[in-house]
Amino acid sequence: MSRIGNNPISIPEGVTVDIKDSTITVKGKLGELSQNFDGVELKNEEGVLTLERASESKEHKAKHGLYRSLIFNMMEGVSKGWTKELELVGVGYRASNQGQKLDLALGFSHNIVLNVAPEVKVETVSEKGKNPIIKLTSFDKQLVGQVAAKIRSFRKPEPYKGKGVKFVGEQLRRKAGKTA
Repeated sequence: MSRIGNNPISIPEGVTVDIKDSTITVKGKLGELSQNFDGVELKNEEGVLTLERASESKEHKAKHGLYRSLIFNMMEGVSKGWTKELELVGVGYRASNQGQKLDLALGFSHNIVLNVAPEVKVETVSEKGKNPIIKLTSFDKQLVGQVAAKIRSFRKPEPYKGKGVKFVGEQLRRKAGKTA
């Protein structure tokens, strides 16, 4: 029995849900998202969305919880939005943006210029004495995570000094260096 899939989803204020064939479209103040689904049946009753699976097969049980989570994340995104913050740890590591172009100085011989998707808002914060922070905001959770992972992949945090691009609040596994 799927605990996640059985939980009903309450539709927030200002969000409209449209179910046609095997596609659900969610519209809110921040944007519009749609998702195809199969193996589950959606029921919209008085502002509460419930999912029921077609059968007790392993595939349908797996999709039951998956689609419930995806739809819940869509509703949260179009009503509140999603934010990811990345921190640049290292001497000389800098970040700046002009519109949707993110310019990163990560210790390579050249700067990395990344064109960010128009759905994602980019903001860089640089305070003296603190590590630069990149804030990514969007209504699409999957897209925010994908852009954040792409930025992190340019210079992953290394385990000895902790230098690199890491998520704010991420705990790194540190290793002891060589002993004399």
